[in-house]
Amino acid sequence: MGPVFIGLGSNIGDRYKNLSDAIIALDSFPGNELCNISSVYETEPWGLKDQAGFLNMVCELQTTLSAVELLAACLSIERSLGRERHIKWGPRSIDIDILLMGYDIINNRNLQVPHPHLSERRFVLRPLVELAPDYVVPGLDRSLIVLLDCCTDTCAVTEFKAGDDLWPRPPMQKM
Repeated sequence: MGPVFIGLGSNIGDRYKNLSDAIIALDSFPGNELCNISSVYETEPWGLKDQAGFLNMVCELQTTLSAVELLAACLSIERSLGRERHIKWGPRSIDIDILLMGYDIINNRNLQVPHPHLSERRFVLRPLVELAPDYVVPGLDRSLIVLLDCCTDTCAVTEFKAGDDLWPRPPMQKM
């Protein structure tokens, strides 16, 4: 399996700490190895507009977990970090989404990969392009950079500057 890309977002509480805690939990989960992280972006809400802005980012990892096991891990981490699900696309302390899982296409009741809204969300595409601009999305047969160039989402996405790194970044592998 190729690289796995996970989207992270937070708009409740200490958003930056929530992202950091999620990264640590993903990296610590048995079977996962965090490879790289994108910059953090401050973004307007997508879907439900009447809520606070988000911090969003993407993580790249290698995993020995199946898609179903990885989804269960993500949901468990969300719960441990205080995620409560009340309103679709509503406020959340942390949101962890499987965006891409190698070149697999998964379409079942509980999980769709590539993420079904990936090509519609600038806040997902921008950090993905930072990590893997030439990655061709299975089923869409277009690179991430092309998807970003064609994205019609007008929500603002700006790089967020914080005082310290969320995770020790390894040397860049390839671009």
